[in-house]
Amino acid sequence: MSGALLIAGVVGLIGAVSAMLYLRARQRINAALVLLAAAGLALLIAEPTMPGERAQASAPAPSSEPGIQLDFPRQLALGRTFSLTLKRSQPLASWRLQLLDENGSLLAQTSASGAEASVSWLPPVAEAMVLQARVLDAAGKPLEQGPVPLDVQESAPLQVRGRFGAPSFDAQALNQLLLASGANLDWQLTLGKTVTRAETPRSAMATPELILIDAAHFESLAASARQALLAHVEQGVPLVVLAGNARDAGVWSRELQLPLAPQGPATLQPLPGLELSFAALRPSISARGAWRANATDRPWLWQRRWQHGRIVWLGLTDWHRHAISSPQLLGSWWQSVLDQAGLRQQREAQWVFPDAMPRAGERTVVCLRGGAGELAAEAPADRVRLQLQRRADRADDACAALWPRSAGWLVIAPAEGKLAAARMYVFGKDAWPQWQQAIKREAAVVQAADLARAVSQSAAASVPAWLLGLLFGLGALALWWRERR
Repeated sequence: MSGALLIAGVVGLIGAVSAMLYLRARQRINAALVLLAAAGLALLIAEPTMPGERAQASAPAPSSEPGIQLDFPRQLALGRTFSLTLKRSQPLASWRLQLLDENGSLLAQTSASGAEASVSWLPPVAEAMVLQARVLDAAGKPLEQGPVPLDVQESAPLQVRGRFGAPSFDAQALNQLLLASGANLDWQLTLGKTVTRAETPRSAMATPELILIDAAHFESLAASARQALLAHVEQGVPLVVLAGNARDAGVWSRELQLPLAPQGPATLQPLPGLELSFAALRPSISARGAWRANATDRPWLWQRRWQHGRIVWLGLTDWHRHAISSPQLLGSWWQSVLDQAGLRQQREAQWVFPDAMPRAGERTVVCLRGGAGELAAEAPADRVRLQLQRRADRADDACAALWPRSAGWLVIAPAEGKLAAARMYVFGKDAWPQWQQAIKREAAVVQAADLARAVSQSAAASVPAWLLGLLFGLGALALWWRERR
């Protein structure tokens, strides 16, 4: 208890004793006045300590204990690269981060110095797996090891429309890359003035999710055909332009406000080991224009908004040279290009697991974005039914709380509907102890901040100090006046 609260208590006690003495003397008005004055003075003394000091005192001090933070996706579409990042609270001069499969075989590793390291790996199949991450010191001694759950899922086939005005090895390599990923292609390639090679989609394609063209196709289109193409982009379909065979700079400046200028031959590595060439025509755009590029990370990719969609100018060529030698590296690079294009496949609903580390025996939350209704959760030792409810802090989600009893995969599915089931991994109580401590410390900081905010808001609505002082003054003055009579 603080000194101010102790003094306020003493003042209240003195006021109560004084009121009792006045009551014994049958002076009820004086007893009421002394209680009024004592209450005002006691609250005036205690009030400054109530809003912030106690809330700040409850905030945990920064910890010097070693801790780690892991960052990795729990769910991943097949064909995407899995990345795991580990951050240490105490940097090390030399250490290694390893990613192991379920049998303990090495999948990827990296050497690091400092507080952060990352490893990447491309899952070959779609299945739920529990990998292992291991931290080693410079001498190879294990410092930390624990499970890394990953649910690799088959993604819906990407609906791609491709139109190309001239044959090229790059377009052929891109076609094979998309086919290998399971994409549904509507592909047309102009081989001559009257010859076109077409590849019809495996299934009906009402609306493409991505349009790919080369510069030669756009330059050869009539004005009405260009307007029809851009109308798709206006509705939200991303358009990616392969700039390798661009020749007519006037078309791009007039139709898309994209000024181009010839440049000398040059190469660049967007990813280590992936050397590509710049296109002959490159954008020359001021910072005030509609087109934007990241000059540091991606000086080869320019893009602009086009109403609800986006147009991307891909200014690199010759990726076909890596299609055989480095297919995974090429696939990762193209995935980053499509991510930059704002590609978003349409989904009716999406599973969301807010907790970084659900643990057996502790409360966790599962959410459904874009859905509602009843869920069924099932594990080897659990079978419960959950009712989704809207939450004020997650406007787009309907959530339900549960307390899983055992570690392992927890299968969650809607009681009705076509949405596929999801898997949530529940960690054991002894998994990643340093990560658990870091999560608990972070939660304590968040709770302390929420408490301080709540107390400060309540303090703003509390009795003003001047009114308490006035209450004390009036009570004491009235009591003095009655005693003088």
